[in-house]
Amino acid sequence: MPETAGSSALTGPPRDTPPQPITYGRVFRIAGPIVLSNATVPILGAVDVGVVGQLGEAAPIGAVAIGAIILSTLYWFFGFLRMGTAGLVGQAEGAGDAAEVSALLTRALLIAGGAGVVLIAAQAGLFALAFRVSPASEEVESLARAYLAIRIWTAPAAIALYALTGWLVAMEKTGGVFWVQLVMNGLNIVLDLWFVLGLGWGVEGVAIATVIAEVTGCALALWFCRAAFRRPDWRDWPRVFDRALMLRMALVNRDILIRSVLLMGTFTSFVFLSARFGDVTLAANEVLMQFLHITAYAMDGFAFAAEALVARAYGRGDPARVRRSAVVTSAWGAGTCAALALGFALAGPWIIDLMAKDAGVRDAARAFLPFMVAAPVLGWAAWMLDGIFIGATRARDMRNMMVLSFLAYLVAVLILMPAFGNHGLWAALLVSFVARGVTLALRYPALERGAGGAGG
Repeated sequence: MPETAGSSALTGPPRDTPPQPITYGRVFRIAGPIVLSNATVPILGAVDVGVVGQLGEAAPIGAVAIGAIILSTLYWFFGFLRMGTAGLVGQAEGAGDAAEVSALLTRALLIAGGAGVVLIAAQAGLFALAFRVSPASEEVESLARAYLAIRIWTAPAAIALYALTGWLVAMEKTGGVFWVQLVMNGLNIVLDLWFVLGLGWGVEGVAIATVIAEVTGCALALWFCRAAFRRPDWRDWPRVFDRALMLRMALVNRDILIRSVLLMGTFTSFVFLSARFGDVTLAANEVLMQFLHITAYAMDGFAFAAEALVARAYGRGDPARVRRSAVVTSAWGAGTCAALALGFALAGPWIIDLMAKDAGVRDAARAFLPFMVAAPVLGWAAWMLDGIFIGATRARDMRNMMVLSFLAYLVAVLILMPAFGNHGLWAALLVSFVARGVTLALRYPALERGAGGAGG
């Protein structure tokens, strides 16, 4: 039988079975739930802040903000699990290797569980280092430590969600990703209101609400991945711990991690450099960064679709389907980026006024708004090629091209920032987008050849 999007079982079609056509509708069915699920993320953050804000003190707001940033940064380092799992599982599914589809999920969950246990064991040192890097007042730090001491216990579940999401994306079960996010964030919001405003538990109440929501989300994601556990292969330990397969997974994840660290370094340095221009410019840049977040949330859906479809085509050893997957998903991405650029040009001033009340910040943000209009257009290739290369598990190319892009960004900063100030800083960031897109595009022919077994 042909492979079906969202199938509840691991069919593992043989290569000579006619695959489902790669259509614009199929791409949208994969991407749509991801875009919708991403829309719930900023709502949760706003509610967390809003609920503790009702306590009438500044310290609880700062404590929740700092605590959440520390944990999200720690967990972010394990984002490679989502990307690596999506590419490897998709290829196994495309190759008809249903046993490996199940075994890969077990490997990823074992990594997540082990990483979570390490974070719990090392929490004292990690949190001490975090507060040394970003010191806070005694009251804020005390409250943040209480928040972290509760939330850290769900580290295995929080990291496991990366692996589970990657598996669901690869199997084109993105509706499951949507429901996991909706239930998890919705439950978190309801418990926030109950624990903090109803029971008066304060910052600890926000942490407990998140713990319950994360465990619930992980359990629900496991249920959506139940097809993997219907085969005995998920606990076929010789296969799960196969040396060659584990090494391949480790190398893919290593290179994705290096790429992601450099990407974070780009954005982190951008914030630090923004501070050199004063509080008003720093605030304006932070407001404009929300435009980039909106773009990333929207583009994630189509990049995820590229991961799933390219991975399956790669697993089948079919360069023509790799190209078709890349073209169709990228067309959706291009249309989305064009719409975002137009929307930012027309509604950008209103969005800025909505996010900032200070007149100086508003004026500064409007002055740099053209960079946000250009960002989706100039960043389109980078976002889409990331998804394409993840699907093909060409992680070494992603790593190497990210190194070149990071160097291009640094050179642009050194040249443009002294001459043009904050305009130069924004231009340097856009240079990094273009550099990543161009360098990955240059490696794309080798990616296609690799699908046909020619390597490159």
